[in-house]
Amino acid sequence: MLFNNHTPIYLQIAELLYQKILSGEYRNASRIPSVRDMAVALEVNPNTVTRSYMILQEEGVIENRRGIGYYTNEDAALIVEKKKQKEFLDSEVPSFFARMDQLGLTLNEVLKHLETRKGTIQ
Repeated sequence: MLFNNHTPIYLQIAELLYQKILSGEYRNASRIPSVRDMAVALEVNPNTVTRSYMILQEEGVIENRRGIGYYTNEDAALIVEKKKQKEFLDSEVPSFFARMDQLGLTLNEVLKHLETRKGTIQ
């Protein structure tokens, strides 16, 4: 994995895990790689992965089952989906509307455009 210099690595690893959960690669209530295995795979310090896992544990996305490893929560996909929806609505939607305003587009124009492309978007 190539890390960017703009975001701390532990947050990028957490983001990677969110994506794997949303894509179904890591299903609800399934085992995920150990800290050591993830650190080796990503070529990072295990402490960095531990920090990522701690964030996901605090959010209720994963849990540490003593002696057997880390598992996704039974509602992991729903938790991550809600988190990502909130992030989208809080950060991307306002900039979208600001850009619309800058370009003089109305919401009706955008909706009309989306309706004409409906078959190509799905």
